[in-house]
Amino acid sequence: MLRRAILPLIFGLAGAAALISLGLWQMQRLEWKEGVLAEIEAKISADPVPLGDAPNKYQPVRLQGDLAASELHVLVSRKLVGAGYRVIVAMDDSLSGQRVLLDRGFVALDARDDSRPAQTGLTVTGNVHIPDERSNATPDNDPAQNIWFARDIDQMAAALNTAPILVVARSDTGQGVDPWPVGTEGIPNDHLNYAITWFSLAFVWLGMTALFVWRIRRQTD
Repeated sequence: MLRRAILPLIFGLAGAAALISLGLWQMQRLEWKEGVLAEIEAKISADPVPLGDAPNKYQPVRLQGDLAASELHVLVSRKLVGAGYRVIVAMDDSLSGQRVLLDRGFVALDARDDSRPAQTGLTVTGNVHIPDERSNATPDNDPAQNIWFARDIDQMAAALNTAPILVVARSDTGQGVDPWPVGTEGIPNDHLNYAITWFSLAFVWLGMTALFVWRIRRQTD
């Protein structure tokens, strides 16, 4: 019996060891990813500073100046809220002397065409952002209908005559626009799920190995 069972036993233990090692590797990846997310959160929540000439992604900044009336509308869906638009405008920042894109936040679908006139002397805090929202399945933007499907900074900057810099507002800019600040919620972190999957497969693999060895033993008794 032992001679017949030794090969499947070795195969079963080796397979389980490989699956467990993959689960442990995912746990290491989880620890690394949580550290990365913690660093991003710390950077996002730091004290805002005036916008520099070469701002970094997630850099917290303070803008002061005038908001233009012209808007770009980015079609989005917000969890627990539903569909709506991000409102993108041009802001002339007197602190840096630059004209930049400002993502004011979210409005519902039926509030898209509400009156939101230009504003002067507004102070805004937010974070520099470089969105990565376009995939092969993302439709092309439709500037003629003012419906955008991704925050393509260069194209938006050309449309509003700004520098290719996007600041996402953290503070309230009023006029019924709900701030939707930068956060880590959209950064995937599925390593724990992957680890559970590998460990579960190892458990099943060991169970199948034990069952197979038991059947060999039954046949030889």
